Amino acid sequence: MNWQQLLSTIRFGQEAYYAPRHDDRSEFQRDYDRLIFSAPFRRLQNKTQVFPLPGSVFVHNRLTHSLEVACVGRSLGSSVAQKLQSKYPENQYLSEIGAIVSAACLAHDMGNPPFGHSGEKAIATYFSEGKGKWLEAILTPEQWKDLTCFEGNANAFRLLTHQFSGRRPGGFVLTYSTLAAIVKYPYASIYSDFTKQKFGFFDAEKGVYERIAHMLGICKLPDNLNRYARHPLVYMVEAADDICYQIMDIEDAHKLRILTTNETIELLMGFFDSERQKRRRETMLMVTDKNEQIAYLRSSVIGLLIEQCAQVFVNNEQAILDGTFTGSLIKKLPAQSANAYALCSETAFERIYRSPEVLDVELAGYKIITTLLEHFVDAVINPDKAYSKQLLHRIPEQYETKAPDVYGRLLAVLDYISGMTDVYALDLYRKITGINIPGV
Repeated sequence: MNWQQLLSTIRFGQEAYYAPRHDDRSEFQRDYDRLIFSAPFRRLQNKTQVFPLPGSVFVHNRLTHSLEVACVGRSLGSSVAQKLQSKYPENQYLSEIGAIVSAACLAHDMGNPPFGHSGEKAIATYFSEGKGKWLEAILTPEQWKDLTCFEGNANAFRLLTHQFSGRRPGGFVLTYSTLAAIVKYPYASIYSDFTKQKFGFFDAEKGVYERIAHMLGICKLPDNLNRYARHPLVYMVEAADDICYQIMDIEDAHKLRILTTNETIELLMGFFDSERQKRRRETMLMVTDKNEQIAYLRSSVIGLLIEQCAQVFVNNEQAILDGTFTGSLIKKLPAQSANAYALCSETAFERIYRSPEVLDVELAGYKIITTLLEHFVDAVINPDKAYSKQLLHRIPEQYETKAPDVYGRLLAVLDYISGMTDVYALDLYRKITGINIPGV
């Protein structure tokens, strides 16, 4: 792969109208703005990140998380671009890497259903273990795997590229480079690992990704021709996400008193050697507010990880371009940071992700999503039933519930449900189960 081809301002769905612009906003900045002003992005403000949506303490939701990831991604991309510019002085778009990564970071969670990862699990297990299991007999193996391994990443790619009913071709009509930068697992579900079961696009969008890969010169893996190599910028989007969710979850846990101030300080100080720790402890004494002290340490850690990840990328640039680089940038950190990051991960898993507050939301979300699926899947499979007709009127016309094939109708249901906010999903659940009746 080569940077000249990988960085393209051509827009998906508007290839025939392509013409270079000459104004103050680059095409990649336009991608960022287009995403910011979109309804699906705005709905992230009411989708769970990890902790329940806000009570007395405001913690991160999908919207604030995505904005922070975009900031880190911009800094990481700009740092890499600066390091590479002397090597590729002829590339006019190299300086735009930060803008592309930032836009892709904004979009990376837009396909996630309500209630965080429990929403993904609820969708997958409805088909693999629940009432949707019978559908396996009438779907292709590729289509069935899409449903039983439902992936927010693949759903984001669909959301951004699919032409919904009444909408223009090309979905969001983003640049090819921004679209490629969000595909973390560039292969179909049928070729996913048995254990992780992650993939980058549904069978419905397979041709779309192949078209993007061809345009940008994305190669296939040397040892597995069923999989594409990642677009290089994916590594930066992934690193920005890894940095933010891990470090910000620790800060949120401190605000919610799941972790003590001393525990949080020690976790964050672990990223620095003794001399840097000493300087940071001295700086912390300038303020007495504990949250401000933690915020200072958090920003220091994020700054350090941005620079270290940028250097890892540059050191491995050729392997990344060849498609032979394995793992993530975070996995290649220097020993001090790698050990501190691993300790944060272990602490988060034991103390945060298993906390009663988090588990309660996941359990409730699981029930809500499963119930919605049971009702709406039955409605699109049996649209002539009286109750089905009423339910289908509830679904906006942009979703293709009358698609000619079962797979298309099932994807329409998933498009509708995965686009819901937590509050909307809960409200609809209450209404269709009769728990809450409007006006009564």
